[in-house]
Amino acid sequence: MDKKEVVSAFIENVWNQRKTAELANFMSSDFVDHSLPKGLPANVEGTQKWIQATSSSFQHTTLIEDMVAEDCKVFIRIRMELKHIGEWRGHAATGLDIITTGYRLFEFSNGKICAQWAAIDGNAIEQAIIGNVHSCKV
Repeated sequence: MDKKEVVSAFIENVWNQRKTAELANFMSSDFVDHSLPKGLPANVEGTQKWIQATSSSFQHTTLIEDMVAEDCKVFIRIRMELKHIGEWRGHAATGLDIITTGYRLFEFSNGKICAQWAAIDGNAIEQAIIGNVHSCKV
């Protein structure tokens, strides 16, 4: 698989289908996740715990809207479709359907992801949960 296919398969299998047992198929043994919340180790184990925690708060689907690959990196622009099913940031489940956007950058070494960075609009998620949504798209 080329880098774009690896990223697409990673998003579909690990994030969307929550097959965290497959993380080792996509990530190198020295993988570093630069986007995890404090308290989680910045490695495969931390990524697995974050996916499990996110999945207990939301039914989620990540859609890749744009993908660019250059040298050893793949950058994606994503849309996340969420259903709030469990506590998140201290807010009990609401059952709300929420959409947010974000970006992910993956770095590769020897055909596997060795690092990732993410910027997901978690504040938009929280504002939707508390009912403070506006239509201004600035």
